[in-house]
Amino acid sequence: MEAKLQARPKDKPLKRAVRVLRKDLLPRLRKYEVQQELLGGRNSYSKTDPDATFMRMKEDHMRNGQLKPGYNVQIGTENQFIIGYSLHQRPTDTRCLKPHLEKVKAALGKLPRTVIADAGYGGEENYAYLESEKLEALVKYSIYHKEKSKKWKQDISKLDNWQYDETEDTWTCAAGRKLLFRYEGKERTESGYEIRKRHYRSEGCPLKVACTKAQGNREISVSSEYWRYKKQAREKLKSDEGYAVSVRRMIEPESVFGQIKNNRGFRRFLLQGLPKVSLEVGWLPLAHNLLKKAAIDEK
Repeated sequence: MEAKLQARPKDKPLKRAVRVLRKDLLPRLRKYEVQQELLGGRNSYSKTDPDATFMRMKEDHMRNGQLKPGYNVQIGTENQFIIGYSLHQRPTDTRCLKPHLEKVKAALGKLPRTVIADAGYGGEENYAYLESEKLEALVKYSIYHKEKSKKWKQDISKLDNWQYDETEDTWTCAAGRKLLFRYEGKERTESGYEIRKRHYRSEGCPLKVACTKAQGNREISVSSEYWRYKKQAREKLKSDEGYAVSVRRMIEPESVFGQIKNNRGFRRFLLQGLPKVSLEVGWLPLAHNLLKKAAIDEK
Protein backbone atom coordinates (compact mmCIF):
# COMPACT_ATOMS: atom_id res chain seq x y z
CA MET A 1 0.00 0.00 0.00
CA GLU A 2 2.89 2.38 0.84
CA ALA A 3 4.42 1.90 -2.60
CA LYS A 4 1.14 2.83 -4.27
CA LEU A 5 0.87 5.98 -2.18
CA GLN A 6 4.31 7.13 -3.33
CA ALA A 7 3.13 7.12 -6.95
CA ARG A 8 1.95 10.52 -8.20
CA PRO A 9 -1.64 10.28 -9.49
CA LYS A 10 -2.55 12.59 -12.31
CA ASP A 11 -6.12 13.52 -11.38
CA LYS A 12 -6.48 16.17 -8.64
CA PRO A 13 -9.20 14.48 -6.48
CA LEU A 14 -7.04 11.39 -6.09
CA LYS A 15 -4.00 13.57 -5.32
CA ARG A 16 -5.99 15.36 -2.63
CA ALA A 17 -7.19 12.08 -1.10
CA VAL A 18 -3.64 10.69 -1.00
CA ARG A 19 -2.37 13.90 0.62
CA VAL A 20 -5.07 13.75 3.33
CA LEU A 21 -4.33 10.08 3.96
CA ARG A 22 -0.56 10.61 4.23
CA LYS A 23 -0.50 13.85 6.22
CA ASP A 24 -3.60 13.51 8.41
CA LEU A 25 -5.21 10.09 8.64
CA LEU A 26 -2.12 7.87 8.93
CA PRO A 27 -0.39 10.06 11.59
CA ARG A 28 -3.65 10.23 13.51
CA LEU A 29 -3.99 6.42 13.34
CA ARG A 30 -0.44 5.96 14.69
CA LYS A 31 -1.23 8.43 17.48
CA TYR A 32 -4.38 6.49 18.44
CA GLU A 33 -2.45 3.20 18.43
CA VAL A 34 0.14 4.64 20.84
CA GLN A 35 -2.62 5.98 23.11
CA GLN A 36 -4.42 2.64 23.08
CA GLU A 37 -1.20 0.88 24.05
CA LEU A 38 -0.69 3.30 26.95
CA LEU A 39 -4.27 2.79 28.14
CA GLY A 40 -4.16 -1.00 28.22
CA GLY A 41 -7.22 -2.04 30.21
CA ARG A 42 -7.69 1.40 31.78
CA ASN A 43 -10.12 4.15 30.79
CA SER A 44 -7.72 7.10 31.25
CA TYR A 45 -4.09 8.13 31.71
CA SER A 46 -2.19 11.29 32.50
CA LYS A 47 -0.09 13.07 29.88
CA THR A 48 2.52 13.99 32.47
CA ASP A 49 2.61 10.44 33.90
CA PRO A 50 1.14 7.90 31.45
CA ASP A 51 1.23 5.16 34.11
CA ALA A 52 -1.12 7.14 36.39
CA THR A 53 -4.90 6.79 36.10
CA PHE A 54 -7.42 9.55 36.76
CA MET A 55 -9.26 8.86 40.02
CA ARG A 56 -11.53 10.65 42.48
CA MET A 57 -9.51 11.42 45.58
CA LYS A 58 -10.76 11.56 49.16
CA GLU A 59 -9.09 14.95 49.49
CA ASP A 60 -11.35 17.06 47.28
CA HIS A 61 -10.64 20.68 48.21
CA MET A 62 -12.85 22.10 45.45
CA ARG A 63 -15.72 19.74 46.44
CA ASN A 64 -16.63 19.11 42.82
CA GLY A 65 -15.53 15.50 42.41
CA GLN A 66 -12.51 16.55 40.38
CA LEU A 67 -10.49 13.70 38.86
CA LYS A 68 -6.74 13.63 39.50
CA PRO A 69 -4.01 11.31 38.19
CA GLY A 70 -2.89 8.84 40.83
CA TYR A 71 -2.29 5.25 41.92
CA ASN A 72 -4.24 2.97 44.24
CA VAL A 73 -2.09 1.87 47.18
CA GLN A 74 -3.12 -1.26 49.08
CA ILE A 75 -1.62 -2.32 52.41
CA GLY A 76 -2.10 -5.27 54.73
CA THR A 77 -1.45 -4.79 58.43
CA GLU A 78 -1.14 -6.84 61.60
CA ASN A 79 -1.01 -5.01 64.95
CA GLN A 80 -0.50 -1.84 62.87
CA PHE A 81 2.70 -3.21 61.32
CA ILE A 82 2.59 -3.25 57.50
CA ILE A 83 3.15 -6.84 56.36
CA GLY A 84 2.51 -6.22 52.66
CA TYR A 85 1.81 -3.49 50.14
CA SER A 86 0.93 -3.26 46.45
CA LEU A 87 0.41 -0.52 43.88
CA HIS A 88 -2.40 -0.56 41.31
CA GLN A 89 -3.47 1.50 38.31
CA ARG A 90 -7.21 0.92 38.78
CA PRO A 91 -9.34 3.25 40.95
CA THR A 92 -11.67 0.63 42.50
CA ASP A 93 -10.57 -1.72 45.27
CA THR A 94 -12.57 -4.76 44.15
CA ARG A 95 -10.07 -5.93 41.54
CA CYS A 96 -7.07 -5.18 43.76
CA LEU A 97 -7.63 -7.81 46.48
CA LYS A 98 -6.40 -10.90 44.60
CA PRO A 99 -3.18 -9.36 43.14
CA HIS A 100 -2.45 -7.76 46.52
CA LEU A 101 -2.76 -11.06 48.39
CA GLU A 102 -0.74 -12.84 45.70
CA LYS A 103 2.08 -10.36 46.25
CA VAL A 104 1.87 -10.85 50.02
CA LYS A 105 1.97 -14.62 49.52
CA ALA A 106 5.04 -14.35 47.26
CA ALA A 107 6.84 -12.18 49.84
CA LEU A 108 5.94 -14.11 53.01
CA GLY A 109 5.56 -17.61 51.59
CA LYS A 110 1.99 -17.93 52.86
CA LEU A 111 -1.17 -15.95 53.55
CA PRO A 112 -2.65 -15.04 56.96
CA ARG A 113 -5.37 -17.36 58.27
CA THR A 114 -7.94 -14.54 58.48
CA VAL A 115 -8.53 -11.72 56.00
CA ILE A 116 -10.58 -8.71 57.09
CA ALA A 117 -11.69 -6.17 54.51
CA ASP A 118 -14.42 -3.59 54.01
CA ALA A 119 -17.32 -3.60 51.57
CA GLY A 120 -15.21 -2.33 48.68
CA TYR A 121 -13.75 -5.83 48.30
CA GLY A 122 -16.99 -7.82 48.67
CA GLY A 123 -17.43 -9.17 45.15
CA GLU A 124 -18.17 -12.74 44.07
CA GLU A 125 -14.76 -13.14 42.45
CA ASN A 126 -12.98 -12.15 45.66
CA TYR A 127 -15.13 -14.46 47.80
CA ALA A 128 -14.38 -17.34 45.42
CA TYR A 129 -10.65 -16.62 45.58
CA LEU A 130 -10.60 -16.49 49.39
CA GLU A 131 -12.55 -19.75 49.55
CA SER A 132 -10.14 -21.44 47.12
CA GLU A 133 -7.23 -20.37 49.34
CA LYS A 134 -9.06 -21.79 52.39
CA LEU A 135 -8.91 -18.45 54.22
CA GLU A 136 -11.25 -17.29 56.96
CA ALA A 137 -12.80 -14.27 55.26
CA LEU A 138 -14.54 -11.44 57.09
CA VAL A 139 -15.33 -9.29 54.09
CA LYS A 140 -18.43 -7.13 53.94
CA TYR A 141 -20.47 -6.82 50.75
CA SER A 142 -21.74 -3.55 49.30
CA ILE A 143 -25.21 -3.55 50.93
CA TYR A 144 -24.24 -5.06 54.28
CA HIS A 145 -25.00 -1.91 56.28
CA LYS A 146 -27.93 -0.80 54.11
CA GLU A 147 -29.88 -4.04 54.61
CA LYS A 148 -29.95 -3.41 58.37
CA SER A 149 -32.03 -0.24 58.01
CA LYS A 150 -35.78 -0.17 58.55
CA LYS A 151 -36.31 1.40 55.11
CA TRP A 152 -34.48 -1.46 53.41
CA LYS A 153 -36.39 -4.14 55.32
CA GLN A 154 -39.72 -2.59 54.32
CA ASP A 155 -38.79 -2.22 50.63
CA ILE A 156 -40.75 -4.91 48.75
CA SER A 157 -38.53 -4.59 45.67
CA LYS A 158 -35.42 -5.89 47.46
CA LEU A 159 -34.54 -9.50 46.80
CA ASP A 160 -33.25 -9.85 50.37
CA ASN A 161 -36.87 -9.53 51.60
CA TRP A 162 -38.11 -12.37 49.38
CA GLN A 163 -38.21 -16.11 50.01
CA TYR A 164 -36.37 -18.72 47.97
CA ASP A 165 -37.59 -22.30 47.67
CA GLU A 166 -34.59 -24.48 46.86
CA THR A 167 -36.76 -27.55 46.09
CA GLU A 168 -38.93 -25.78 43.50
CA ASP A 169 -36.21 -23.32 42.48
CA THR A 170 -38.61 -20.37 42.79
CA TRP A 171 -38.58 -16.95 44.42
CA THR A 172 -41.68 -15.65 46.23
CA CYS A 173 -42.09 -11.88 46.30
CA ALA A 174 -43.76 -9.69 48.94
CA ALA A 175 -47.13 -10.09 47.16
CA GLY A 176 -46.90 -13.87 47.42
CA ARG A 177 -46.34 -14.34 43.67
CA LYS A 178 -43.80 -16.93 42.57
CA LEU A 179 -41.07 -16.10 40.08
CA LEU A 180 -40.28 -19.17 37.97
CA PHE A 181 -36.88 -20.10 36.59
CA ARG A 182 -36.41 -19.33 32.88
CA TYR A 183 -32.75 -19.76 31.91
CA GLU A 184 -29.16 -19.42 33.14
CA GLY A 185 -26.79 -16.86 31.65
CA LYS A 186 -23.03 -16.46 31.89
CA GLU A 187 -20.93 -13.34 32.31
CA ARG A 188 -17.16 -12.93 32.38
CA THR A 189 -15.30 -10.29 34.32
CA GLU A 190 -12.30 -8.44 32.93
CA SER A 191 -10.00 -10.97 34.60
CA GLY A 192 -11.83 -13.92 33.02
CA TYR A 193 -13.85 -15.04 36.07
CA GLU A 194 -17.19 -16.57 35.06
CA ILE A 195 -20.38 -15.50 36.83
CA ARG A 196 -23.48 -17.65 36.35
CA LYS A 197 -26.79 -15.85 36.77
CA ARG A 198 -30.17 -17.56 36.95
CA HIS A 199 -33.10 -15.59 35.52
CA TYR A 200 -36.63 -15.72 36.96
CA ARG A 201 -39.95 -14.15 35.90
CA SER A 202 -43.38 -13.71 37.49
CA GLU A 203 -46.75 -13.59 35.75
CA GLY A 204 -48.67 -10.52 36.85
CA CYS A 205 -48.58 -8.87 40.26
CA PRO A 206 -50.92 -6.36 42.01
CA LEU A 207 -47.91 -4.65 43.66
CA LYS A 208 -45.83 -4.30 40.50
CA VAL A 209 -46.05 -0.48 40.45
CA ALA A 210 -44.49 -0.29 43.93
CA CYS A 211 -41.94 -2.98 43.08
CA THR A 212 -40.45 -1.92 39.74
CA LYS A 213 -40.74 0.67 36.96
CA ALA A 214 -39.76 -1.79 34.24
CA GLN A 215 -42.25 -2.74 31.56
CA GLY A 216 -43.75 -6.22 31.43
CA ASN A 217 -43.62 -8.88 34.11
CA ARG A 218 -41.21 -8.70 37.02
CA GLU A 219 -37.84 -10.29 36.21
CA ILE A 220 -34.79 -10.88 38.37
CA SER A 221 -31.33 -12.37 37.82
CA VAL A 222 -29.49 -14.02 40.71
CA SER A 223 -26.01 -15.46 41.08
CA SER A 224 -26.46 -18.49 43.32
CA GLU A 225 -22.78 -18.48 44.29
CA TYR A 226 -22.77 -14.81 45.25
CA TRP A 227 -25.97 -15.32 47.22
CA ARG A 228 -24.26 -18.16 49.13
CA TYR A 229 -21.13 -16.09 49.77
CA LYS A 230 -23.22 -13.19 51.08
CA LYS A 231 -25.09 -15.49 53.43
CA GLN A 232 -21.82 -16.88 54.80
CA ALA A 233 -20.35 -13.41 55.25
CA ARG A 234 -23.52 -12.17 56.98
CA GLU A 235 -23.49 -15.05 59.49
CA LYS A 236 -19.79 -14.57 60.27
CA LEU A 237 -20.04 -10.81 60.70
CA LYS A 238 -23.11 -11.06 62.95
CA SER A 239 -21.46 -13.55 65.31
CA ASP A 240 -19.80 -12.18 68.45
CA GLU A 241 -16.37 -13.39 67.37
CA GLY A 242 -16.77 -12.08 63.82
CA TYR A 243 -17.96 -8.69 65.03
CA ALA A 244 -15.03 -8.38 67.45
CA VAL A 245 -12.53 -9.23 64.72
CA SER A 246 -14.14 -6.97 62.10
CA VAL A 247 -14.02 -4.01 64.49
CA ARG A 248 -10.23 -4.36 64.52
CA ARG A 249 -10.10 -3.27 60.91
CA MET A 250 -11.06 0.27 61.91
CA ILE A 251 -7.92 0.57 64.05
CA GLU A 252 -5.61 -1.36 61.72
CA PRO A 253 -5.05 -0.07 58.13
CA GLU A 254 -7.01 3.16 58.66
CA SER A 255 -4.80 4.27 61.54
CA VAL A 256 -1.68 3.30 59.58
CA PHE A 257 -2.79 5.43 56.62
CA GLY A 258 -3.50 8.22 59.10
CA GLN A 259 0.02 7.98 60.49
CA ILE A 260 1.59 8.10 57.03
CA LYS A 261 -0.59 10.86 55.60
CA ASN A 262 -1.33 13.15 58.54
CA ASN A 263 1.48 12.63 61.06
CA ARG A 264 4.27 12.20 58.51
CA GLY A 265 2.84 14.48 55.83
CA PHE A 266 3.05 12.07 52.88
CA ARG A 267 0.08 13.07 50.72
CA ARG A 268 1.39 12.86 47.17
CA PHE A 269 4.03 10.97 45.22
CA LEU A 270 7.21 12.82 44.34
CA LEU A 271 8.19 10.54 41.44
CA GLN A 272 6.48 9.55 38.19
CA GLY A 273 6.08 6.22 36.44
CA LEU A 274 4.95 2.88 37.87
CA PRO A 275 8.47 1.50 38.63
CA LYS A 276 9.61 4.65 40.43
CA VAL A 277 6.35 5.13 42.34
CA SER A 278 6.47 1.45 43.39
CA LEU A 279 9.93 2.05 44.81
CA GLU A 280 8.72 5.19 46.55
CA VAL A 281 5.77 3.34 48.09
CA GLY A 282 8.12 0.58 49.23
CA TRP A 283 10.02 2.99 51.47
CA LEU A 284 6.84 3.95 53.36
CA PRO A 285 6.18 0.56 55.05
CA LEU A 286 9.88 0.22 55.86
CA ALA A 287 10.00 3.63 57.56
CA HIS A 288 6.66 3.09 59.30
CA ASN A 289 7.62 -0.32 60.72
CA LEU A 290 11.03 0.89 61.92
CA LEU A 291 9.53 3.92 63.67
CA LYS A 292 6.80 1.79 65.27
CA LYS A 293 9.33 -0.81 66.44
CA ALA A 294 11.51 1.95 67.89
CA ALA A 295 8.52 3.44 69.73
CA ILE A 296 7.60 0.03 71.20
CA ASP A 297 11.20 -0.60 72.31
CA GLU A 298 11.34 2.82 73.94
CA LYS A 299 8.24 2.01 76.00
